[in-house]
Amino acid sequence: MRIVLISDTFPPLCTSGAVQLRDLSREFIRQDHTLTVLLPSVELKHPWQIENMDGVQVLYLRAPRTKGIDYVRRTIAEFLMPFSMLRNFRKSVLKNEKWDGVVWYAPSIFHGPLVSALKKASSCKSYLIIRDIFPEWAVDIGLIGRGLSYRIFDTIAQYQYSVADIIGVQTPGNLKYFDIWKQEPKRRVEVLQNWLADAPISKCSISLAETPLAGRKIFVYAGNMGVAQGMWVLLDLAERLHTRTDIGFLFVGRGSEVKKLVLHAEDRRLDNVLFRDEIHPDEISDLYTQCHVGMVALDPRHKSHNIPGKFLTYMQGGLPVLASINAGNDLAGMVQRENVGRVSEDGTVDTLTRLALDLIDSLDTDVNIPVRCRALYTRLFAPETAVRQITTALRDCLD
Repeated sequence: MRIVLISDTFPPLCTSGAVQLRDLSREFIRQDHTLTVLLPSVELKHPWQIENMDGVQVLYLRAPRTKGIDYVRRTIAEFLMPFSMLRNFRKSVLKNEKWDGVVWYAPSIFHGPLVSALKKASSCKSYLIIRDIFPEWAVDIGLIGRGLSYRIFDTIAQYQYSVADIIGVQTPGNLKYFDIWKQEPKRRVEVLQNWLADAPISKCSISLAETPLAGRKIFVYAGNMGVAQGMWVLLDLAERLHTRTDIGFLFVGRGSEVKKLVLHAEDRRLDNVLFRDEIHPDEISDLYTQCHVGMVALDPRHKSHNIPGKFLTYMQGGLPVLASINAGNDLAGMVQRENVGRVSEDGTVDTLTRLALDLIDSLDTDVNIPVRCRALYTRLFAPETAVRQITTALRDCLD
């Protein structure tokens, strides 16, 4: 099939979304599909620029800056982004290209107008890969209320859903949100698991043997540290286990809460905690060989279901998970059913401490934990499955 993929994240960015879309793109090519990726770029001096990346045709389209600015300017810029991309697409060498399917990745929720235009031009169907349900999760954790901001974002999100023929959600628990949407004829919603490809192993720039955490059993958190993650309970856990000189905590990544977390760790004099900047995705595997447990945190006020990309990296690396997540999240059932870690659903440091100690103790007796983690990754989260599912759904819609 000839597929066009729309996103606002892609390498060289190191976000989990960028890594996922890199892996998905490579798999489209491996399965003999033709893929074009459309990306906004604030760096371009001209309306468009085209490159080849691992056999993928990447078309950069000039668009407003949406990263590293305040929320108001970011919202305005994201609203304008698809219109700028469409205007510059129509100036590009691909302006007359026809595709068999349009695939796009949310976040962002703002791609709807661009998707709609490309669908009409190619008379094809579209597949929305939705990884979080915004603005619902922002309301759940108190980031916004159900006032004007919510109504604006919800209108944009609903328009995005209206131009989709198929929606792929992360977990079965998110299917119910689209019960009304799928009542329209010829609409389809399904579970599309997250995916992650095996990456070449590069030597990690972080060597724990050269840090104060050398020789300890390491709990690692690798990924975004923002308001949605509920990171503070992990810092509280580190404080509770401060006297355990055989245990250390490593936080690797970026996000809006990093500076606050670092300052609080310093104020609490937590010498069992280490923060490091984001590393290249290819270094993750080597990092995990130095660690023992992967940590996941989600704000307990979330009501939607989420299987974070970092969970996949832990399973791929054979690391059991210690998770503090919202009650009822599908991730809890998966971890417990597959016996690949421990999960707290009450948001308390007391429960998380008890589970952390239980998990650390089990590492000495349950030698098959890494095997089970790796087997779960292979069975559910390989990109081969995701590409076959997307292309099958698009063909079914055409029939």
